[in-house]
Amino acid sequence: MKSNLAKLALLGLGASMLAGCSSGGLFNRGRPDEFAVQRQSPLVVPPDFALKPPQQGVPRPTDDSLQGQTLDALFGGPAQRSDVESNALSMAGQSDPSIRSTVGDTATHTVAKGRVTQQILSAPEGDGRDAQASVGA
Repeated sequence: MKSNLAKLALLGLGASMLAGCSSGGLFNRGRPDEFAVQRQSPLVVPPDFALKPPQQGVPRPTDDSLQGQTLDALFGGPAQRSDVESNALSMAGQSDPSIRSTVGDTATHTVAKGRVTQQILSAPEGDGRDAQASVGA
């Protein structure tokens, strides 16, 4: 008898759950209609904004360059120069604006750096996998 009562209760519970899913039935509840679409009013840009469209080929306006933003993020902005650095820069003076053009000129005087420096500069580029070291006397 207990088994039949349990089966009957389970059957009733299942039937009431399925009835909630149908369009009619025991609980005839109102569901939202997904096909009833309400039109929204269009978005309007307020007239007080004076936005201009970007010009093609013009860089984006930013306060700082990417390099400046990176330095600020890493080091917290430009720091004051120390007295030693300021003194060294004042002693060095201004560089010639055409220094990069005249460095490779044949009339430019150079200092002989020695055989080891010449070998280092003339070494082929690579990852150093085939490099060898030797100790000279």
